[in-house]
Amino acid sequence: MPLTPEQAAEIADARRTQHSTRRPTVPELEEILFEPLPVLDHGFVRVIDYMGDDSAVVQAARVSYGRGTRRLRDDSGLIRYLMRHRHTTPFEMCEIKYHVKLPIFVARQWIRHRTANVNEYSARYSVLDREFYLPAPEQLAAQSSQNRQGRGEILEGAEAARVLEILKGDAVRAFDHYDEMLNEDGRTASRDPARKGLARELARMNLPLSTYTQWYWKTDLHNLLNFLSLRADPHAQYEIRAYAEAMIDTVRRWVPVSYQAFRDYRLGGATLSAQALDVVRRRLRGESVTAEQSGMSGREWRELCTLLDAEAGSGEENAT
Repeated sequence: MPLTPEQAAEIADARRTQHSTRRPTVPELEEILFEPLPVLDHGFVRVIDYMGDDSAVVQAARVSYGRGTRRLRDDSGLIRYLMRHRHTTPFEMCEIKYHVKLPIFVARQWIRHRTANVNEYSARYSVLDREFYLPAPEQLAAQSSQNRQGRGEILEGAEAARVLEILKGDAVRAFDHYDEMLNEDGRTASRDPARKGLARELARMNLPLSTYTQWYWKTDLHNLLNFLSLRADPHAQYEIRAYAEAMIDTVRRWVPVSYQAFRDYRLGGATLSAQALDVVRRRLRGESVTAEQSGMSGREWRELCTLLDAEAGSGEENAT
């Protein structure tokens, strides 16, 4: 993820600048403020600004006038209670702003999370850099036969090499034509001074979804945790999951108590249907419950058994 000398100098200057404030700050997050955290082959995530900390969640929940004199254990217990019972508004009192560089196809998934403020790099006004995403060999997989949105077996050998060749060749060709259509200084060796070139807003049309874009993305802690609970999940597409995992570390630095509650109750927890909860209760009482007796579909039954690390039991194959 190379930065231009100008970008590196801008980041270094921002990190050198100090501000005095009466607002709470978080030293561990300050350590990485403005620093780009590499993601994929050319992408990054970096924290630009933030407001609030764990104490802001507690303060909002109690509607108190300051940090107060309660013990940290009391604050931790309150945050865990709020997370456990999904009392979400106190978490909305903390906000964070990221600068993200990501492939366009990842951005189109990401933008589905509409509870954020977004400002994206404009290819109408600026020329896009020649940067596009190429998957690592271990990420080249066939379509899953069980999941229409998922990946199956890893491609190997000549088949994998051919796929990478196609991906790279198509992207390079598209950028060559992009440069040719723009016909701007320094963009192509075949520039014809007599030709005006195509408008930037039109020349961008043929570029692939693997092209990198950038945006500023600002959201509150509650909606950030919702984003991470979906995109850091093992079932999420690998590329957006890589960004979510980098962002999880920034949350750990920023609000460690809220982060731990999030890991315990959201990432490490599970939501059960009424039927699944009934099965758990009956099995705790020592009853033997089959798939047919559960009132659940075959798929939900298998998911519950996987969650509980239990055998699916007789009759599972006949459940619908």
